Amino acid sequence: MALLKGKGAMTGVNLIARVYGHGKTEDGKSQYADIQVDARDPRGPEQTNLHLKSDRMKSEDGKVRYNNGAPYSVDQMEEIAKAAGPNTEPILDKGGNAVGIVYGFKGNVMPATRGAGLVVNTKSVEASEFKVDDKTLDNQFRSMKAAAAVGKASKESQAEAPAPEAEQGQAAEADEPAAC
Repeated sequence: MALLKGKGAMTGVNLIARVYGHGKTEDGKSQYADIQVDARDPRGPEQTNLHLKSDRMKSEDGKVRYNNGAPYSVDQMEEIAKAAGPNTEPILDKGGNAVGIVYGFKGNVMPATRGAGLVVNTKSVEASEFKVDDKTLDNQFRSMKAAAAVGKASKESQAEAPAPEAEQGQAAEADEPAAC
């Protein structure tokens, strides 16, 4: 899940919300939303996971999956939709049918009171600095993949580099005269 550290890191964050039509709770009082830091926000590019919430779970078929949805009340979702205004894009299935919507907005985030992750303070939402379009979700995935590749390359280069003490020991051996 997204890591936002440092003074002011959780304020004025450009966000996107993926909301599916089937994501309402049984009582109809809440809607599940997968809210992510927008990869174009200055805090986004180094994030290997842009989701504000990401719970690892094992499905019935034994595969590991992640639940990125957090429940927001109907009123909170209305605030997000109002802040996004026309900055939305439909989520289409393979057949081209709309199954959800992506909202682009900006807001303050805070640690969740229940469970792990971050949630949006919907009293602070406003229009995003970035326009969402049909490439936005693809850009999110590309950004996370690129950040993971950079992290992996960094770890590999650290593993390949000899420790400073080992380098000094090797240099000392090379400087010693050969015994006759």
